[in-house]
Amino acid sequence: MSEQDGRLEGYRQRRDHFFGHHPHSPLTEEQRSRFAGLDYFPEREDLALNLALDESGETVGEDVDLTTTDGLTKPFTRAGHVRFDLDGEPVTLTVFREGERGSLFIPFRDAAAGTETYEVGRYLEPQRRPDGTLDVDFNYAYNPFCAYGEGWSCPIPPEENHLKVTIPAGERAFPDPDT
Repeated sequence: MSEQDGRLEGYRQRRDHFFGHHPHSPLTEEQRSRFAGLDYFPEREDLALNLALDESGETVGEDVDLTTTDGLTKPFTRAGHVRFDLDGEPVTLTVFREGERGSLFIPFRDAAAGTETYEVGRYLEPQRRPDGTLDVDFNYAYNPFCAYGEGWSCPIPPEENHLKVTIPAGERAFPDPDT
């Protein structure tokens, strides 16, 4: 097992424990009582990417309000774009920043949304390296709390982050029929 495998496995175990046992889990008590773990795609080393953040372009630095699942909005700033190829197809995703110095955030909806993954989309939080590049590891893509029940306000991935390709990594759709 590689160092990456161990780190990812630990992340998934912590996430499953939180969902199954923590009082702040997005699952109801009844859901937690029968929770057996989240469903994940197998790890894809080729989807653990180190990418340049393209901070050029007229929309970079622009403030934008992303619509949320409860009809409200949440403010973000466009931090830039990342680009890569997946199965021969070019992919561009907008990277957002929450607040003035907040964390980076990539809300996206891929071609598997509504079948293999949560219908609204998934999230990823890329990590900036000292050299300015971003670790964009789709094995850590996760569903927002809205995928598990009502009462949450989750940003909806904007049209610019709707992809025609499937990103077969990270968390799959939650299989609970009560959601």
